[in-house]
Amino acid sequence: MEIPGIPAPLLTALSRAGVGPVALVGGAVRDLLLHRVHNDPWRGLPDLDLVVEGRASELVKELVGQLGEGVVQRCQEHGAYGTVELELRLDGQQVLLDVATARCETYPVPAENPQVSFGSLADDLARRDFSINAMALDLASGALLDPHGGQADLELRQLRFLHHGSVRDDPTRLVRGARYAARLGLELDALSAEQTAATLAQWPWPWRQGDAPAEAPSALGTRLRMELELLLEREPWPAALRALQRWGALALLDPALQADRQWPRRLRWAARLGLPLLVALVAGARQPLALAERLQLPHRQHRLLAQWLELRRRLVEQQLAGSPAQPEHWCALLEASGCSPEAVALALACGSGPRRPLLRWLLRWRQVKAELTAADLLAAGMRQGPELGQRLRQLRAERLRLERI
Repeated sequence: MEIPGIPAPLLTALSRAGVGPVALVGGAVRDLLLHRVHNDPWRGLPDLDLVVEGRASELVKELVGQLGEGVVQRCQEHGAYGTVELELRLDGQQVLLDVATARCETYPVPAENPQVSFGSLADDLARRDFSINAMALDLASGALLDPHGGQADLELRQLRFLHHGSVRDDPTRLVRGARYAARLGLELDALSAEQTAATLAQWPWPWRQGDAPAEAPSALGTRLRMELELLLEREPWPAALRALQRWGALALLDPALQADRQWPRRLRWAARLGLPLLVALVAGARQPLALAERLQLPHRQHRLLAQWLELRRRLVEQQLAGSPAQPEHWCALLEASGCSPEAVALALACGSGPRRPLLRWLLRWRQVKAELTAADLLAAGMRQGPELGQRLRQLRAERLRLERI
């Protein structure tokens, strides 16, 4: 048996493993049927998910025994999850392996992290998101295991959930589905679309702790952020976000985002200006800071949103005041405490003020300096103190008056 992108010695060792049935699962099988090499999105290396009906650590020991310890570049075991991450170098090629003990999952609380226990290969396939990812290739016999009809769905170019409660159990499956839709040109089948609409109509779902209602599990926000980051960083994001909006799934983040039609412009400007795309997406929410908190955005991104909101408030106040807005006035406004070039760029991406002066400041005005430096003024006899700074600001304002909006 040959699989493109995978060294033959590795396949031979896996097919001879005596630990238990070993199967290639997930995206690698799907991409093999599509005549594609399944690579890790971050490093571009072949990325294989293996499931064994036995202990993953025992399979790894046998592989190392057959191939030699020198092939192992990295090995990290996660005992609590029954998985081992490996990085091998064979025949001059690096390969990433994720070896897992077959397991099954249950979701006692919707959208919370599942409860995991060890199980069979059939259990492991049944816990997956879509039928196209619930196929396995038995590495001993070379047989394709397709208990959920994934190959037929792949030929029909459709995404089909495995269970009637798939979206309620894990809403992040919709974000993964949008990634597949954009990358592979797939669409939800009719029943999956009906499940999505019916389940999202009840969002946000009630979570309870004892007799009192509780907020959505924090783990859900983290998982949503991670899936969105993958979507925005590694996929054709315009097509993926359009799929989410078409399915009504942006309501998972905020109803205002589901109704938003400005996100394409906002994210394209953010991409040009080097801003995080997820920040630009969150900026369209009714309460951006609350959504940033729920998604657990990094502190720097959270702070950027806060700076942009404050700048937006100042821009509205200036517009209402009708005050003259010459270059020196714009500089005073945009260089005030609590602002940053990134916040101005985000205001520009979001259309939070007049585009021309914001762009001029970002590209030119903030670089304008006074004709004389502090050293020049001191050499001319001026003393250290507040007057020195005030004089430098006056000289810079004189140069800014020569600029045009």
